[in-house]
Amino acid sequence: MPPLATPADDLALLSRAAREAGDIARRFWRQEPRAWDKDGGAGPVTEADLAVNIHLQQMLGAARPSYGWLSEETPDEPARLDAARTFVVDPIDGTRAFIDGQEGFSHALAVVEGDQVIAGVVYLPIPDLMYAARAGGPATLNGAVIAPSAATAPDGASVLTGKASFAPVHWRGGLPPEMRRMFRPSIAWRMCLVAEGQFDAVMALRASWEWDIAAGSLIAERAGCVVSDRRGRALRFNQPQPLADGLLLAPPALHAALLARLVPNAGED
Repeated sequence: MPPLATPADDLALLSRAAREAGDIARRFWRQEPRAWDKDGGAGPVTEADLAVNIHLQQMLGAARPSYGWLSEETPDEPARLDAARTFVVDPIDGTRAFIDGQEGFSHALAVVEGDQVIAGVVYLPIPDLMYAARAGGPATLNGAVIAPSAATAPDGASVLTGKASFAPVHWRGGLPPEMRRMFRPSIAWRMCLVAEGQFDAVMALRASWEWDIAAGSLIAERAGCVVSDRRGRALRFNQPQPLADGLLLAPPALHAALLARLVPNAGED
C-alpha cells in the first residue's frame, strides 16, 4: 500500500473539493430547489444537498480510494471503521438557511485518522469564506491566520447556541449575568466564528453529529480554542455511532469557566 498523503496534501484536496461544492450549490441557491423532509425527523434535504454529496463522494473517492466515507446524505457503511483515514462530510450545513435563500450555509469537509481530525475546511460559497486547518498547522480564513477572542468569563460573553441552552436549569446559580445568546444557521460556521474571535463560545446541549462538527473542531483547536463535548470530554470521531454528547467550544479560560457553571444532566437544548 502506498504511503498516506500528508495532512497538508489532504487539506489542499479538501479545499479544492469545497470550492467545487460551492460551484454546485450556487447553481441551486435562490432557484427554488426541490426540498423535502427526511425520515425520522432528521430535518430537510434538497436536491442541492444530494448533488453536492454525489460530486464530493466521486471526487474525493477517486483521489483517495482507500479512505472511508461518512456523510450526512449517504447511508452509513461500517467499512469506514476499518479505514486508516475517513472523510467526514456535511455537503450543506445549514440546509434550512439554504432553502430560505440566506448566505449562512456552508460545506464542512474533514479527514479523520484514527479518531482525530487531521485536516478540515468549512467553506461558505456565497461570501467566499474558506476556513481551514491541518494537524500541526495554523487555522486560517482565506489564507490569513485567525485566533479567538480574549474572553475569560461567562459574564458578558457572546455565545452561539439555541434558545433552550439559556434556560436557568442548565446553570449553577442561574444564567451568568449579561451573557448574550447569538445564533447562526450552520454549526460548522458557528465554530469558525468563535475560532476567528467574532464570538466567544459555541454551545450545544443536544447530541451533535460528527459531520456537523468534525471540520470546525480542528479549525477551532488550531486557532487556540478548547473543544469538548458538553461534559468537557475530548471529542472522538469516526465512531460506530457518529454522535458527540453535545459541544462546548471557547478560548481556554472561558471554556473552563463555562464548564464549571453548566449543570451536566439538566436536559438538552
